[in-house]
Amino acid sequence: MSRFVDLDEEARAALNKIVKTRSIRRRQFIVQPGFTCTHQSHVVQGALRVYFISPEGTDHTIQFAIEDWWISDFYSYVHQVPASLYVEALENSTIQQIGFEDTENLCRDFPVFERFFRMVAQKAFAFSQRRVLSNLEKTAEERYLEFSELYPSIVQRVPQYMLASYLGMTPEFLSKIRKNLATNS
Repeated sequence: MSRFVDLDEEARAALNKIVKTRSIRRRQFIVQPGFTCTHQSHVVQGALRVYFISPEGTDHTIQFAIEDWWISDFYSYVHQVPASLYVEALENSTIQQIGFEDTENLCRDFPVFERFFRMVAQKAFAFSQRRVLSNLEKTAEERYLEFSELYPSIVQRVPQYMLASYLGMTPEFLSKIRKNLATNS
């Protein structure tokens, strides 16, 4: 948080009082469809993903989160309605969670947190727009190259089928792209 806002001791103490640190195992879910998402999570260590399964049974990855990123089913969290997404640990991970009501109270009592969460939300929205544009105007190979350049550690840490799902292609097609790139370099 200190990268975005300056916290005085009172604000820091209030935050520390409500943040819950959890260790989660690989393949453990912190959000599942049908249950209201009551926390947003900050990744301290590890990797997680957000995904849904289509009626046809296809897995669609929406987001990855690694160290220092936030993750949740944000629609469920913001509106306090049942989730439609899964949030799953891809590695043994440590997260810090803040509950919905606690966040609301914290922002009311300390405007600096309102500013922090606004800045995080703006960055997330800007990234989301960038991803939509990339999906609409770039080829599959260009999307893979862009993602690999921006997030090489994620490419190394997540299974190929999840990366393919995130990039909007089949694992076989991603494998073909990787093979072609290796041959041409």
